Amino acid sequence: MTLDRARQLLKVQASFGGFYNANSAKLILSEVQKEHGQGAVDALIRELDLENIFGFTPGTRFEGGLAVGKEM
Repeated sequence: MTLDRARQLLKVQASFGGFYNANSAKLILSEVQKEHGQGAVDALIRELDLENIFGFTPGTRFEGGLAVGKEM
């Protein structure tokens, strides 16, 4: 998945907010994590204000649709 496509999909999820959309956002971020790394995930969280919308914080790792903790 390209970063532009991930950004598009995350914008849609963020516009709706809510629990189920947060799960979808986690799946998208886990794909970004695999393909582009933690830096890309952190940049998207900051750029799209996912901290305030879903409570995701920069440094959180996403694997298989789960937020598994901070990267050390």
